Amino acid sequence: MLRRLFDLVISAGVLVVCSPLLLFALIAIPLESRGSPIYRQRRVGLDGAQFEVIKLRTMVSGAENLGAGLAVAQNDERITRLGALLRRASLDELPNLVNVLRGEMAIIGPRPTVDAQVQQYTPRQRQRLSVRPGITGWAQVNGRAGLTWNERIELDLWYIAHRTWKLDRQILRRSFRTVFAGDALYRTDGPAWTGAAEDE
Repeated sequence: MLRRLFDLVISAGVLVVCSPLLLFALIAIPLESRGSPIYRQRRVGLDGAQFEVIKLRTMVSGAENLGAGLAVAQNDERITRLGALLRRASLDELPNLVNVLRGEMAIIGPRPTVDAQVQQYTPRQRQRLSVRPGITGWAQVNGRAGLTWNERIELDLWYIAHRTWKLDRQILRRSFRTVFAGDALYRTDGPAWTGAAEDE
């Protein structure tokens, strides 16, 4: 209950503070690239329940059917100029806070993934679904997209086994530094898991 209250207070507060920025993005994105400013993708959350994650669109409409498909690499030509700025500061994930308000996500937890990835989990790796997926997490502050897929899963499992308020505070502090530095947005040797879009 305390974690849920924390999620509600933080997500509502950040949405209010960032509402002018969100409004600007919602207007500017379609001006640069035709289509909806919102990107939705079905993900797997707590206990395997599926939901639609909400993000600001940073690529041209229909990008998943162009070029490398769902895999996203650095200097990807499908990323718009505004989209590159939003990605660098992780502002494209601000609408994730709506998912938090709905109870589909948390502020801190493993990043939500797609069903195709979940289908390849081992029984041990399925423990990753025992908590709500988060906007930021232990894997995000320990390498982000620079990690291999298995490394991310192991870090997420470690977090779940050692989750405390103290650890969560550490993750929040390091998340701010990671966002402002814009580090490890993309892998230099290609996406960690080619079956789905990089979510960092």
